[in-house]
Amino acid sequence: MTKSDGEDSRSGNRMERFQQGVRKRTDMAKKRVQSITKDDVKSYLLKNFFVLFTVIAVIVGVILGFALRSYHLSYREVKYFSFPGELLMRMLQMLVLPLIVSSLVTGVAALDSKASGKMGLRAVVYYMSTTIIAVLIGIIMVVIIHPGKGSKEKMHREGKIVRVTAADAFLDLIRNMFPPNLVEACFKQFKTNYEERTFKAPVVQNESSVLAAIINNVTEAVENLTQLKKEVIPVPGAVNGVNALGLVVFSLSFGLVIGNMKEQGRALRDFFDSLNEAIMRLVALIMWYAPLGIMFLIAGKIVEMEDMGVIGGQLAMYTITVIIGLLIHAIVVLPLLYFLITRKNPWVFIGGLLQALITALGTSSSSATLPITFKCLEENNGVDKRITRFVLPVGATINMDGTALYEALAAIFIAQVNNMELNFGQIITIRDRLRTTTNVLGDSIGAGIVEHLSRFELRNKDAEMGNSVIEENEMKKPYQLISQENENEKPLDTETKM
Repeated sequence: MTKSDGEDSRSGNRMERFQQGVRKRTDMAKKRVQSITKDDVKSYLLKNFFVLFTVIAVIVGVILGFALRSYHLSYREVKYFSFPGELLMRMLQMLVLPLIVSSLVTGVAALDSKASGKMGLRAVVYYMSTTIIAVLIGIIMVVIIHPGKGSKEKMHREGKIVRVTAADAFLDLIRNMFPPNLVEACFKQFKTNYEERTFKAPVVQNESSVLAAIINNVTEAVENLTQLKKEVIPVPGAVNGVNALGLVVFSLSFGLVIGNMKEQGRALRDFFDSLNEAIMRLVALIMWYAPLGIMFLIAGKIVEMEDMGVIGGQLAMYTITVIIGLLIHAIVVLPLLYFLITRKNPWVFIGGLLQALITALGTSSSSATLPITFKCLEENNGVDKRITRFVLPVGATINMDGTALYEALAAIFIAQVNNMELNFGQIITIRDRLRTTTNVLGDSIGAGIVEHLSRFELRNKDAEMGNSVIEENEMKKPYQLISQENENEKPLDTETKM
């Protein structure tokens, strides 16, 4: 009886402490709300003008898209309607190539090879870990929900199935890392194609059959000695698109060489730093147009997407399964990973990325979103520019959490419908946009984690250099090489400011 009384009193004390904590937080929240003035509201609106404008544009785009679906616009009319959004895509894609090259070169050149190696290793470990987690989530979701069960009578195959061997795909990856022509790498990637060729192969015959054939008919014997043989062989080919992997490898190598050249490489460092500055100023101009472009992009995609009834039960379930998996990875796994490593509030960090995430949702392209992701991380979240310039371009090239999740899920889904080869082009585009948003979020959180883990190397590098290059650039231009406050006012470490 005494033991139970003691347990009851302890549980009662815990409940009282919990209630006191809740009341204390409630009182603090009330005081904060009461202390808000009109000037605070104005400053908040001005500070977050772009984010609020972009959110409003997304809402208007969704409403406009669903409102226009009832008019059954033709394909030509939808393309005309989506033209402002297409302009935004072209503007952003125009800046991706010079931004990747200039940011990587300047970011790596600002560090020594040892610091770059550690930073790169941390980034790769993070990308591999999140990709494996994404694949596991996809597998678990497809096994639990089982979207492929049921009849496959309404499902049909579309398009041409291109078979690619794993060995050729891996070799293509290595070939693209070392492009023979940097100019061509700006618009083409190497890709192995397959051709069916006919060979004349000798016929293996015994001597008696050959002698008999010669005796009967010399001409017939000669023809029978050879036969035609068909074989599919790999041949060199190319596909349109920026070879981002080759440009990243070249930029990393070039930046390391420039960094090791010390004063001799100063002119090249200044050139690429100025190029990066010019690109980011162009991004600042494009951001004024971004909300309008995103509105028309989203509205146009909603107008042209298929009805759920047309898609079919199994493909609809596949779409829902992918979306649930992406949301779990983006809302649970990535924020939890950020909190466990940095011990900081992940939602404050994600709040600073809101405009980049909305842009990714609208454009469905992580590369096109890259310029805005740079600005959000550096200006809103205060991430060191040496980190963003190193991690983001690499992440946009190799980190594809959302893609890994839905492709792992798709493989098992196809197996669930008896290995029927499907073309998923009819699946609603919301899935792909959430996948892109997940990729951008993963890259950004990776930058925050790598900065936290690399804070000591960055601080030591600043002490070695004496911040001479940094201070000179800070005096010359408002968009500094590395975002740093006065050393006397700056905290002891370079962790992300929240």
